[in-house]
Amino acid sequence: MLDREANYEKIVERHRGGWCFELNGLFGALLERLGFPLTLLGSRVHGTDWVSQELAHLLLLVHLDEPYILDVGFGEGQAFVPVRLADVPDRVIEHMDGLSVHFTTTPRSIGDFQRACENLQTSPDSAFVRTRVVHRAVPGGRISLRELTLIEEIDGGRTERQLEGEDEWRSVLRDRFGLVL
Repeated sequence: MLDREANYEKIVERHRGGWCFELNGLFGALLERLGFPLTLLGSRVHGTDWVSQELAHLLLLVHLDEPYILDVGFGEGQAFVPVRLADVPDRVIEHMDGLSVHFTTTPRSIGDFQRACENLQTSPDSAFVRTRVVHRAVPGGRISLRELTLIEEIDGGRTERQLEGEDEWRSVLRDRFGLVL
């Protein structure tokens, strides 16, 4: 969804988290309100054997003493640390699990992402429709829940555990991610 007020209510008031269009869109609005010059950027996500559609991921370019890429909405990524644009000459940011974000510096408006957002939310081919997944950044890494698999990737180590069923899934959502459905 690309509605800032609805995203604020969902993310801030209901503590539900979101995805790149919501998280980066809302964070970008906050930075602009605080007076930081900002440009929205579009990108494709590349996996080991697939490439997303154009504008499938929203990034932020904030202009400080020099331009920095900010991304608080890539759940499959590592820590949310600003990256100097000068340090990404090939315009590719590598992430975990063989994923990478390929971006251009063409300025975009939030409306440019509407079609991709709707498609990713409704298409039966979209991973966002086919798979229940949640990620949370934690000190030293992240925890993820992909269907009934709890994955912890902390300080270079990785553990996976199969949950017993839907009751445990709801408990893990509540206790580890702070989400109550």
